[in-house]
Amino acid sequence: MRRSPRTCLLALLALLGGLLTVTATASPAAAAPNFKAPYACGQQWTYSHHSAEVRQALDFVRTDGGGTAGSPVLASAAGTAYRYSQPSGAGNYIAVEHGGGWKTYYFHLAAFSVANGAQVAQGQQIGTTGSTGNSSGAHIHYEQLYNGVGQTIVINGQSLAPYPGSYYGKYLTSDNGCGGGGGKYWVDTFANATGYAAANTADAQGVLNAGTNYVYCKVWGARVGTASQFNHWWLRTDLDVVYAGKNGRNAYVSAYYLSRWGNDEARDNNGTVIPNC
Repeated sequence: MRRSPRTCLLALLALLGGLLTVTATASPAAAAPNFKAPYACGQQWTYSHHSAEVRQALDFVRTDGGGTAGSPVLASAAGTAYRYSQPSGAGNYIAVEHGGGWKTYYFHLAAFSVANGAQVAQGQQIGTTGSTGNSSGAHIHYEQLYNGVGQTIVINGQSLAPYPGSYYGKYLTSDNGCGGGGGKYWVDTFANATGYAAANTADAQGVLNAGTNYVYCKVWGARVGTASQFNHWWLRTDLDVVYAGKNGRNAYVSAYYLSRWGNDEARDNNGTVIPNC
C-alpha cells in the first residue's frame, strides 16, 4: 500500500524519537566503606540502643577489664574528620566524612585527638571516650549515615541488628587497626609472657613462649617490672597458648620481656624501633 508523504514523515520522526530516547535509571547507592568498630584492636565492648536515641545510633561501653573513660576512639573508616561541640546534646563530637554520601558520628568525647579537617586513616585515634554533653556516663555514641539518613550499624559487613535495649546482651570485639605497622618484627623474649586483651593486666588471654617471636606494633600502657627494670610499652602479637574462651590473636605482651633492650625501649632484634599501632 502506498503511503502519503505526510504519513512517511510522521513515521520517520517517530523512529528518530525512539532512537534518541534515553531511559532514565536511578543512580545506585554508593557502596559503604568496610566499617570497623570505633575502638582499639582486641578490645571487647558491649552495646545497646535506647528508644529515645536519634537515627540508628548505638552506645558502646568497654567490658574487657579496661576502663571506658579515656579509651581511644578510632575512625571506623578513612575520611575527613570535623570537630564539633554541643554542650546540651552530643558534647564534644567528631563527624568523619568518608565520601559517596557516607558519614560516621562519635559523640561525648572527653578530648579530640585530631585537628579539624584532618585526613584520617581507618584505625587512627580521633578522640578519647568521655561523657561530655547530655550523657549519664562514659560511652561512645556511634552512628553511620548515608546522605544524612541514619543506617543500621554494620561492622565488617555484618549488621548488628536487632539491637539490644540494654548493655551486656551483645558484645563486639574490635579488629580495627589490627594490621599494625604493615609487617612482623622479630624479637627475643627471655621468659614465657602472659598476653592480655589490652595494654594492662586485666584480662589474660594466654601465653607467648620464651624465644624468638614476631610482634606487629606497640602501644603505651600499664607499667610492668621492678623499680629498676620496667617497661610501659606493650607489643601486639599472636599467642602460643590460648586460654579457654579467650582470643590469642592480637593480644598484648609487655615489652619488659624483651631480651636485648632497656627501660621503656621496644625494638626488634635488628634495633629497629617497633612502630606504634
